[in-house]
Amino acid sequence: MQLNHYNTNFKKRIFPIILVCDNVTNAPNIGSLFRICDAFGVNELILCGDVSLGRRITKTSRSTEKTVSYKLAQDASEVIHALKKTHQIISLEITDNSIPIHAFQFQIEKPIALVIGDENFGISESILNVSSSIIHINMFGQNSSMNVVQATNIALYEITKQFL
Repeated sequence: MQLNHYNTNFKKRIFPIILVCDNVTNAPNIGSLFRICDAFGVNELILCGDVSLGRRITKTSRSTEKTVSYKLAQDASEVIHALKKTHQIISLEITDNSIPIHAFQFQIEKPIALVIGDENFGISESILNVSSSIIHINMFGQNSSMNVVQATNIALYEITKQFL
């Protein structure tokens, strides 16, 4: 029998993970990020940049914007500098010194701030420069990027499985 929302026996958990979005502004992407934050037990979602919650976001989020703790902030760099005092800053970006996510050992004893970037331009250089670590997802096709929500799904899966 296929299970549904009411008869699964998944244990509800909240992990010490904050998802920081550096100028992710596409409404369907933001709605989907609410859903995956709920699915992976993310402690808080911080949306930085020119973001306004509207009908397109709530339609995609399937009401998870009501249950996921979130904040809106203008400047992602300010958010990251404040979080750096208490969290390890892990940026999800392909760079010349990024580490493949499957080979990365997350330090689960210290809270994590996972940073994801703008759909077109990625994470700002200023944030990459202050990151504790930069990780990437190996890809084997011709394209060098994937949708920010898909990448975040993979990253949160990898992080949370190390907490279990």
